[in-house]
Amino acid sequence: MILPELSHEWKTGLSLAWSGYIAVLSVWIVMQKRAPVSTMSWILSLALLPFAGFLIYYFLGPQRLKKQRLKRLRSRAIGQAPADLTSLRDAAEQAPPALRQMAALGTAACGLPVSSATAAELLSGGAATFDAIFEAIRRARDHIHLEYYIFEPDRTGTALRDLLIERAREGVTVRLLLDALGSKRIGRRFMAPMVAAGIEVALFHDTRIGRRLRPVTNYRTHRKIVVCDGRIGFTGGVNITDEEDGRIRADAYHDAHLRIEGSAVRWLQTTFLEDWTYATGADPRRLNESLDALLPRLPAHERAGDIPVQIVTSGPDSMLEAIHRIHVAAIHSASQRAWLTTPYFVPGEPALMALTSAALRGVDVRLLVPRRSDSLIVSAAARSYYDELMAAGVKIWEYKARMLHSKTLVVDDQCAMIGTANFDNRSFRLNFEVCAVIYGPALAGPLAAQFETDLKSAAQVRNPRRQAFVRRLGDATARLFSPLL
Repeated sequence: MILPELSHEWKTGLSLAWSGYIAVLSVWIVMQKRAPVSTMSWILSLALLPFAGFLIYYFLGPQRLKKQRLKRLRSRAIGQAPADLTSLRDAAEQAPPALRQMAALGTAACGLPVSSATAAELLSGGAATFDAIFEAIRRARDHIHLEYYIFEPDRTGTALRDLLIERAREGVTVRLLLDALGSKRIGRRFMAPMVAAGIEVALFHDTRIGRRLRPVTNYRTHRKIVVCDGRIGFTGGVNITDEEDGRIRADAYHDAHLRIEGSAVRWLQTTFLEDWTYATGADPRRLNESLDALLPRLPAHERAGDIPVQIVTSGPDSMLEAIHRIHVAAIHSASQRAWLTTPYFVPGEPALMALTSAALRGVDVRLLVPRRSDSLIVSAAARSYYDELMAAGVKIWEYKARMLHSKTLVVDDQCAMIGTANFDNRSFRLNFEVCAVIYGPALAGPLAAQFETDLKSAAQVRNPRRQAFVRRLGDATARLFSPLL
């Protein structure tokens, strides 16, 4: 079939329509005031998709979200820890200047001060993590708060659900906040027994069309938080799924999690409560009765611990990118080593510069990533950075045993980080994330030991690399989409 040739008028009209579309889309994207590379990537990508690009950007493009802080709750949490603050003030006088500056940066960027823990335990793997979380839930007497990106209705998820139901029937207040997209397989039938037992369940950013004027599909809570009685808290990379439990699956993800006790838990609690209030639509200026009733039950005047801990949060509700900044600052502060583990490595310019600069000045910089992640384009984009990293002296290992899902950083013997954020643009800019920064040797030693253990299941990437042209072209092409990943 031969299509009729378009008339001159039609060609002119289509050209004007396409030009107008590009102009409107460009103004819309430029006014977001994002990084130039990200802005140009969006414009060039969507220019190739006339009109459909508008819908893509409408549903998935960057936008600013407003999520108010519960100032009353934060003031209450600070006021409950005078001994904690006094102890930390005394310890700060002995801390290296770089660590004091890091702590100040974290506080200024996300509003959460340095606190302390009486205990901090590194949990390696889902089995150890689930054992510790289930035990803490069994011992809870007042309330249990959980926030997860992925909660699957499989054996692990069902076991946790049933335990929460049991505790709720015994009078413990249980609140469960799930990301609507990450936990999309959780249906009404699975949740019905929880609701019947009195468990409060909420979804973060409902994905159903029409729930908001402009959808927020691209903005997820990637946080994993468990708080029991405000005294024991957990965060890290482990989701509620069989994929993370080595007792159920031989190919379970290799991951890391953190268990803390003491006053630092109140900041995990505060983060959860702010997310809960935002997700449920409660007016932050007038806390609802359940939240108001919880305030007096937050542990008051918890004794100061020996381990300085700072909970750092970030998300699209703030342009300050607190977790991104704290990672870059930590790497810049390194004098001996900076060992980074991440499942998704798509660094922006500041993070890439921090890693290469540290290596160039003689710091032992090591990067551990999965040989193949669950995203082929992210794995390809990560490989595109290898050559310039190794040219600067960064040593790279690829974990080959199974999917590596840990998100950790250890700097010298004085700083360790573990949390939910990957080392990529999505975690640093789009997702709601949380991480714990532990100052001093309490976690730096165990985390460094775990890193060296993980290297035994990894292969070092050698320089120069031998790659087929097609593979190199694919990696380089994937890198073009780095600002969008």
